[in-house]
Amino acid sequence: MVDDGTSLGPLERANGHWVVGNATRANGRWVEFRPDGLFQREPDSDGRLIPWSRIMSGVRITWGKHSWNINDKGIYTLKGTVAGRNGGWMHMTLRHPFEDDQMRFDRHARPYRAVDALRLEYLLGQLVAEGTPYLLGDPDWVGRAVAYLAGGKNLWLTAPSLRRATAEALAAAGPAAPDRSTAKPPPAS
Repeated sequence: MVDDGTSLGPLERANGHWVVGNATRANGRWVEFRPDGLFQREPDSDGRLIPWSRIMSGVRITWGKHSWNINDKGIYTLKGTVAGRNGGWMHMTLRHPFEDDQMRFDRHARPYRAVDALRLEYLLGQLVAEGTPYLLGDPDWVGRAVAYLAGGKNLWLTAPSLRRATAEALAAAGPAAPDRSTAKPPPAS
């Protein structure tokens, strides 16, 4: 169930959580943003949790059927949308133990604008770089950031423009709700 129609590429709110991927698809795969970390939902599985404190490097998004296509940023249509029907992958480096990890998600039937998918990736990367990925566990905070980033023009997809839009979204979203900010994980040793 989608809570409202707001989305940023594959990110949308469903059942009170922000999720990457199609959470309404039967036997689907998606990644939930929870207060305690990223939670992977997969068919025939209880799921798995990656605590925010384990995420060491920025999250990258690739598109395709296989996770080893780590450099496949996707094929885009002339209309500026992500092409193809296969799902995507969120790649990250984790600590304790150090390892590369990927989380698979299924695509929605709706097209993803390239600018939205790239803005999502920059948002995830910036939060990890600043040591604040736990903000993604606050649905209201994510909603404010997504509202700022969604719907912008589908042009000027340069690294500086994406960084600027992300910085503006972080400022516009403000601090986390008081009850959520106390859930900040301890620094990793």
